[in-house]
Amino acid sequence: MLTKNSNDDMILSVIYMKKQKFNISGMTCSACSAHVENAVKKLDGIDNVCVNLLANTMETTYDESKLNNKKIINAVQSAGYGAKEFSRENEEYNGEADKAKRRLILSVLFLIPLMFVSMSHMFGLHIAILNNMTVLGIAEIVLLIPILILNKRYFISGFRSLFRLSPNMDSLIALGAGISILYSIYNLIIASVNGNDVMTASEAGIHYYFESAGMILTFISVGKYLESKSKSKTSSAISKLVKLTPKTALVEKDGVETEIETSEVVKNDIVICKNGNNIPVDGEIVFGNCSVDESAITGESIPVDKTVGDMVTGGTIITSGYIKIKAINTGDDTTLSKIIKLVEDATTTKAPIARIADKVAAVFVPAVMTIAALTTVIWLLCGAEVGQAISFGIAVLVISCPCALGLATPTAIMVGTGKAAQYGILIKSAEALEISNSLKTIIMDKTGTITQGSPTVTDVIPFIDKKTFLETAYSLENSSEHPLAKAITEYAVNNNVELKQTKSFQSYTGSGISAEINGKVYYSGNVGFIEDKVGGFDYNSISELTAEGKTPLIFADSEKVLGIIAVADKIKETSAQAVSALNGMGIEAVMLTGDNKNTANTIQKKVGIKTAYAQVLPQQKEHVVRKYKKLSRTAMVGDGINDSPALVSADVGIAIGAGTDIAIDSADIVLMKNDLMDVVTTVQLSKAVMKNIKENLFWAFIYNIICIPLAAGAFYYLLGWAMKPMFGTIAMSLSSICVVSNALRLKRFKPYAINNNKKLITEYKTIVTEDFDIETKTVLIEGMMCEHCVARVKKALESVSDEHVTVNLNKNSAEVSKDVPDKSIKKAVEDAGYKVVSIE
Repeated sequence: MLTKNSNDDMILSVIYMKKQKFNISGMTCSACSAHVENAVKKLDGIDNVCVNLLANTMETTYDESKLNNKKIINAVQSAGYGAKEFSRENEEYNGEADKAKRRLILSVLFLIPLMFVSMSHMFGLHIAILNNMTVLGIAEIVLLIPILILNKRYFISGFRSLFRLSPNMDSLIALGAGISILYSIYNLIIASVNGNDVMTASEAGIHYYFESAGMILTFISVGKYLESKSKSKTSSAISKLVKLTPKTALVEKDGVETEIETSEVVKNDIVICKNGNNIPVDGEIVFGNCSVDESAITGESIPVDKTVGDMVTGGTIITSGYIKIKAINTGDDTTLSKIIKLVEDATTTKAPIARIADKVAAVFVPAVMTIAALTTVIWLLCGAEVGQAISFGIAVLVISCPCALGLATPTAIMVGTGKAAQYGILIKSAEALEISNSLKTIIMDKTGTITQGSPTVTDVIPFIDKKTFLETAYSLENSSEHPLAKAITEYAVNNNVELKQTKSFQSYTGSGISAEINGKVYYSGNVGFIEDKVGGFDYNSISELTAEGKTPLIFADSEKVLGIIAVADKIKETSAQAVSALNGMGIEAVMLTGDNKNTANTIQKKVGIKTAYAQVLPQQKEHVVRKYKKLSRTAMVGDGINDSPALVSADVGIAIGAGTDIAIDSADIVLMKNDLMDVVTTVQLSKAVMKNIKENLFWAFIYNIICIPLAAGAFYYLLGWAMKPMFGTIAMSLSSICVVSNALRLKRFKPYAINNNKKLITEYKTIVTEDFDIETKTVLIEGMMCEHCVARVKKALESVSDEHVTVNLNKNSAEVSKDVPDKSIKKAVEDAGYKVVSIE
């Protein structure tokens, strides 16, 4: 924040918010992730923290002036878990399956003789030495000890968490197995003390549960192994992306080819890429030509021909040819690295639906422990034997599964975002994925979204000498960056039109331009702009052109109209199909365009959009979005450049045709291809993911609702059902496996055709934005330093204004609806940590 001292000297005081990701070790269930999250949330300076149980990672945003990585790591360690700064090599699930497999095999090797010793009499085998209850008990302990050592992590983690008053799933396992062992040792002591009393010793020997403890731990190992295998598959999309970058690169220095680590390639290095190789970095071709398979990056299956001057993307594959490239983006700056980060960041975020599971998980383990204790006490009060009562209590402990609750959402999010990346759809957050499931309106900018975005000249209608007219038009438009101006410039170059020097060029946003040529002022623009400059003129040609969906640009001097050049932007082949599919899903498509009403009406009829807004200025797009947001969930689709305010204002902002420019801050979802059908695919995938999450949550809840009463013996007297602890562990493991396996079904997702059974549109509505012009006031703000500041100010002003809010960092100002009281504006801005200089 910026402040002034008494001498009017500027004193800079800025809050630096840092994002940092960590690898977390030791988490086993949703209770663990909740404890880690709560431990870090308590730190002064933390803005946001999100823990991902599935990926064993944590992402934080914090104030660097108050916190650092070391303090955050210490907080996690104090909660009983491990933490390191993020590295893909540190990700716990990478080697978890192999460790679990070794642990399982060794546990089974010792469990088999343990079961033989403890149950030999059940198979009619009478080993004399084992008839002595003391010897039997000691033999079982000896065989159990290796299993305890192999699975000691459950006891260490479980009791450590218990002593910290933050019990987790390991606590339930440790208590279940521990109580079995302690009760068995108690009976072993009774048998040893009463060795001469055969009846007493035999009675005590019946209540040995050493094999139950061994089975609990072994079956947990089975479940953990299968779960870790499944979890590793959910991250396969990220793993595949990481493997696209080759470990080494062939670099040419002073005419000598040298193979070096890809991480050592620096900007401007000359990198050699041969047929069949993966390109190691982003770069520009300086020699040769090739065909490149970009499917892993854009989802486009057809190879693209490249030659000198073209850009290539790291991770793509050369299918034929030989090239040398000049490295442009290396390391973490490559397009592939940014894609991987976006996918990883999305899996770290939480969907709103996950809050239900988080709330339950926070109290789940203590509740289960209470139920287990009550179960044991109630059975004892009902006259059950101590062994039976304890068995019911242990069954409750080991059958309860907070893991399934914790895995229900992140598994589906991870698989879903990974699958989206394969189609060239980059989803930045789980919240955006969830909201896309319930969209009712999708607003689309016409240029570059519905149309190709590269207009061409279709008609030249001069009212003076054609050569003179084209020279004037070319010279006037040559200084403009507008797409329509570029179309005219390209047409003039192709037709060898002479370019004249201009002075005093001026652009009027959304209206037209003016400039001096040979001392005379000329104008180019739409009907309204030219009318203001030279008065009325013959509109017949204009009407004919707009009726055909063309955009007329009118040229004039200060006295008369000189002529008209019509430009048209071709509609994409898939636009009508995409709009039809959206209508079939019950989603209304709305078009925004800066073109006049007739042009807008022609385009919307060709595509099948019922409602269109014409003559929309860039600053008015946001107002249209806000209008629809009040009625239903709304998405905005645009190119991410001049649509930024509208993209930010929408419930979901979708940037289309990003190509390799994926770092579009204003968008929640980035579509790398320029195909409107990808919007349909995004909605379809979000619906599939949300359905999967709901199935997972249903299973996780219903499993515990049914199994906990069953384990507690609630059906024992009615149906004679009693669950042994060992079977409880199997059921508990299976519940997590079912959730993860269900999420893995999303890997088979494919976009599908939508049958639009809705009635054909017979009435089209085209609204001119003059109908809802908004009066605004300008607020000058002191203290905004970056885009994060812009976001905070915008959010603060939106809390007091339901209408128009735009924030401009370069001008240190904001535009707010005139209806909002100055006092409310000032309070909102100052509460956000900034200063209002003036309101005009």
